[in-house]
Amino acid sequence: METIENKLTVLSHIAEELNHKNVTWALGASMLLYFKGISPEFHDIDIMVDEKDVETLKQVLLSLGNLRPPKPNTKYKTKHFLEFNINGVDIDVMAGFTIVNEDHEYYFPLKKENIYDYTEVHGITIPLQSVEEWRKYYELMGRDEKVKMIDGTVNCNYMNSP
Repeated sequence: METIENKLTVLSHIAEELNHKNVTWALGASMLLYFKGISPEFHDIDIMVDEKDVETLKQVLLSLGNLRPPKPNTKYKTKHFLEFNINGVDIDVMAGFTIVNEDHEYYFPLKKENIYDYTEVHGITIPLQSVEEWRKYYELMGRDEKVKMIDGTVNCNYMNSP
């Protein structure tokens, strides 16, 4: 069942395992915006991971759920993109996140030093990517509704270009 509580429970189980294994990871996309009070909802869990930790993360998620078949998308050249389903919750994993925009590739690897914020779910620490980074990603992806959502948030001062 895909309730917010179920998604948060799945996230806390994943986070506990990844933190225990010292994986460099962070939450991004709509769930990040949800935690920051920018979006009232999220549909899946988007996990960014350091490329050196992608295999460890894959093994953790395989122990918790199922890997889905790949669905390539020419707008992205992400080095590792994996989709899982864990207890009815869709999980997207990205390592070496790369967006293609006007024939140019923008490469955004996750590194430990780029994680500045954290939240807590069921007593487990959840590392968060920055909203500023995701605003840039959404702009490059042409996701104007997400850019407007971020720009419309009170007390935000985000850049207007990638």
